[in-house]
Amino acid sequence: MKVLISGTAGAGGWPVRGCACASCARLPRGHRRPTEILIPSPGSPGDPVRLPPAPSGWPDPPPAGHRAAAGPDGLFLLTPGGHRILYALPVAPPPAGGEGWGPPPPGGRDAACDLVLVDVLDRPALLGELRRRGVITERTHVVAASVDHRVPTEAELSRRAGLWGVRAVPDGTVVDLGEPPPPRAPVPRRTLLLGGARSGKSAEAELRLAAEPEVLYVATGPSGDGDAEWGHRVRAHRDRRPAHWETAETIDLAGLLRTARTPLLVDGLGTWVASVMDECGAWSGGAGREAVAARCDELVAAWRRTGARVVAVSDEVGLGVVPATAAGRLFRDVLGRLNQRLALESEEVALIVAGRLIPLPV
Repeated sequence: MKVLISGTAGAGGWPVRGCACASCARLPRGHRRPTEILIPSPGSPGDPVRLPPAPSGWPDPPPAGHRAAAGPDGLFLLTPGGHRILYALPVAPPPAGGEGWGPPPPGGRDAACDLVLVDVLDRPALLGELRRRGVITERTHVVAASVDHRVPTEAELSRRAGLWGVRAVPDGTVVDLGEPPPPRAPVPRRTLLLGGARSGKSAEAELRLAAEPEVLYVATGPSGDGDAEWGHRVRAHRDRRPAHWETAETIDLAGLLRTARTPLLVDGLGTWVASVMDECGAWSGGAGREAVAARCDELVAAWRRTGARVVAVSDEVGLGVVPATAAGRLFRDVLGRLNQRLALESEEVALIVAGRLIPLPV
């Protein structure tokens, strides 16, 4: 069965008429139209199905011969040919007993779908949840829908879609559900993201793994107990992580890299160095420095050999003034050298400045 995706944007299209934001200003009028698909029906060339780009419900009955259900994942449609389509957007359920509406067909809400249209700009983490539950498989066509000025450019939309295993197709694309989807682009096994304070490096790291079915978030800093301001920062990080992610609060990064089988997000190497220097009593120099160097050697070796996908965040410490204290200069030197060594062993390294990504090629 072939599905025509005639529109891919949000309710106001992209650009949004009358919007003065930079994203809309970059595009010609009518660049993308509101999301709409055409699904073939028996006895007719095609029945239009307007999937609502806003959570307003789906008031019209499904096309003849189709069955539909609304749930926490969005709108689910079962075609007469047995194809399963999910528009992943929370919607108000239809009136009870509405024509063509009912409970999810056999297989329930966790059965594999042939086509998933998803608002990836609003709910990228839902992709990981759907993959974890088996709704999205290697045979599922996953298409970005309801896209708009929440992303700055088409290039950035394509970049994120590639990271998440989603197709950002133009209006008018035909998807053949009888054919397998294009294979997902390979991703780097080891990624190092550098940046200054409040540069957006942690958000970029989280974005990269948002669509994965399993992620272990490795927090290397203190928990915030006894420090209200630091505790607020920790809670803010926790609140924006997907609910299905696991968390490990540890500085045994080498051990995790050697044993992990799921993707790791390490945030971050700066707090790891500080914690290791504390543990080794290295701030005043002496034998503690040698112990820190040994721990860094161990981490680099584990990073080089790891079989897991890992995205690590680190502070770029070479752009500021020279620290005023010996301890500050020691910390800068240790972290700076560690960044260099891990960068040499990484498939991808990037610098984040003001929320913008600057790749650092070899």
